Amino acid sequence: MARVLGLHRYPQISYFSTSSLLSDRTQFPSFFRTVPSDTFQSRGLAQLVSLFGWTWVGLIAEDTDYGQEGIRATKSEILKSGACIAFTEYILTSRLDRNAPRLSKVIAESSATAVVIFSSGSNLLPVVEELLKQNITGKTWIASESWSTSALVSKEKYWSVLQGTIGFALHSGQVPGFKDFLIAANPKKTPDDFYLKEFWEVNFGCKWETPGAILSNSTKKCTGQEPLGNTFSSVLVLRVTYSVYIAVYSLAWALHNMLNLRLKACPAPPEKCQKPLSFRPWEVLHGMKLVRFTTKDDREVYFDMNGNLPAMYDIVNWQMGAQGGVQQIRMGSYNGSAREGNKFTVNPTAIQWARGQTQVPASVCSLSCPPGFRKTAIPGKPVCCFQCVPCPQTDISNQTDAVDCFRCPWDQWPNVQQNECLLKAIEFLSFEEPLGATLVATSVTSSTIPVAILGLFIRYNTTPIVRANNYFLSCLLLLSLSLCFLCSLTLIGYPQPEKCLLQQVAFGMVFSLCVSCVLAKTITVVIAFKATKPDSSLRKWTGAKVGYHIISCCVFIQLCLCITWLSSSPPFPQYDVSQPEVIIASCNEGSPTAFWCMLGYLALLAFISFVLAFLARRLPDSFNEAKFITFSMLAFLSVWVSFIPAYLSTRGKYSVAMEIFAILSSSWALVICIFVPKCYIILCRPELNTKESLMGRGKK
Repeated sequence: MARVLGLHRYPQISYFSTSSLLSDRTQFPSFFRTVPSDTFQSRGLAQLVSLFGWTWVGLIAEDTDYGQEGIRATKSEILKSGACIAFTEYILTSRLDRNAPRLSKVIAESSATAVVIFSSGSNLLPVVEELLKQNITGKTWIASESWSTSALVSKEKYWSVLQGTIGFALHSGQVPGFKDFLIAANPKKTPDDFYLKEFWEVNFGCKWETPGAILSNSTKKCTGQEPLGNTFSSVLVLRVTYSVYIAVYSLAWALHNMLNLRLKACPAPPEKCQKPLSFRPWEVLHGMKLVRFTTKDDREVYFDMNGNLPAMYDIVNWQMGAQGGVQQIRMGSYNGSAREGNKFTVNPTAIQWARGQTQVPASVCSLSCPPGFRKTAIPGKPVCCFQCVPCPQTDISNQTDAVDCFRCPWDQWPNVQQNECLLKAIEFLSFEEPLGATLVATSVTSSTIPVAILGLFIRYNTTPIVRANNYFLSCLLLLSLSLCFLCSLTLIGYPQPEKCLLQQVAFGMVFSLCVSCVLAKTITVVIAFKATKPDSSLRKWTGAKVGYHIISCCVFIQLCLCITWLSSSPPFPQYDVSQPEVIIASCNEGSPTAFWCMLGYLALLAFISFVLAFLARRLPDSFNEAKFITFSMLAFLSVWVSFIPAYLSTRGKYSVAMEIFAILSSSWALVICIFVPKCYIILCRPELNTKESLMGRGKK
């Protein structure tokens, strides 16, 4: 009819045709409707699926234009939203069983619990019967408007199967005066209205007396006085009737507006323009396109370029009434013309789901991956079917269904659940921790020993044992040893840039001074022995200046090495993040070559001192300091040779502790080997602190 009427531009207003094909203005130029197109319904159903978080959905449709077009559009919209289709099946209207056995088997075997059905109630009925027969329950049915309020399937008989059904229904509205009109209706007033008579007979279980009809005595006769009471209590929920009301009023408004325009265009007085109303079809069609009015319940009515009203649906949920009977309870609405995010108004807490669930039932192919995992596709399966794989040990994911894991920032590390990044602890040798406090106490205490010995030497500076071992070089060596103990303090604490510059340079310079003093004492001993021969040319080198020159030259060379090091590639703070839970803060030497050159130079000075002292170990007793220097240098070199592999095999604060231990050990080796014997003689054996004893002429 729409094609035929469209050829002659006769407007047609439908109150129940929802097919999206009718929106084609080329084929149906004069078609209007007061129900939404299935295009809007398909879009709304897909958004409803997305609203409840269903990502694995089954689709069933009757094999008519209504079902095929509706399910095609719905499928497209569902796929656009990122969900997946578990199956698509059709109700075959050409078969008596409507393909129900196959449909029930597919539904039962599918893991999808949410199923969208585009069908009329009459075509769906055989399928529901089969589902009841096979006892297939627990599914969530999403109904199109054609069966969401159907009395054929909304019966207590099918409640176990269809419990919790949710769907779209035509928007219900109020028709002013309609209820009063129905209550006032009576066949006595309109005897020719056979529809009303039939309604009366069905509603009150009676029969009207008609001429020629013979009624038995047991048959209840209709009188017209039967009380309607609450017969029309549901009239406030008008759906198709409301669409008819809108359709009639739309045409009435179109004619009303056209009449007003004619009256305004009439040049003569209105009474002379009165003539039989005659409107040509194309005029009425044009008037319908311009219709715009507001109903008594504040709904704005107008037609878009395709002849559709703004899409409005009620969202209904099937619930069992208190007195029995399945009811379609309005749970919200869908407004297709609203902005995104405001289209739905739903109260999920009031919805009754299948099997009495209070929470929205899940319909997914795979359970969500918790934080700490990521999704990986299963070959041959849709994207909604996936596996959950733990994140790599160094990565995290902090959201559900994460596609990828990501690395924590450099200063953080994953927790055990791998769903959160925790700040790494910064590890360095601090003053507060037991190891650091112990080393600090040891260094400070040790530094006082050379100072105490220096005070002892100053107190007994006139005694032979002090004077015989180069008093000024001994004092300088003791001061340098005290500084050696204290320089280890620069290695403790947070590695700040200034501290990194000071650490190794201070260590190198102080130890250069210390070893240079030992070397100067050793050379002085050798020169003093050689100069005792009458014809020796070394007599002129026996003064104190020789030792000072040796110390100055040795220290100057180390100073040049350190200046070159600091100017070319100075030490700097570094953060080692290779450990999973900690950041190792330390000082990078900047140039490993310069660092080992500095240590190598110290080793060279110590080795020369050791060799010279070893060669001079058999000198007369008055020059017996060579023996002590030999042992001190042997211990010194042993400590630092052992330090190298230990230092290279440790990291972080333990490598720093190893270096401090080497500094303390080597410094104590010099103190013990060189000065403890002298202190013993000064304090405990003063009778040996005589010139005769030193010359070997004392009493045995």
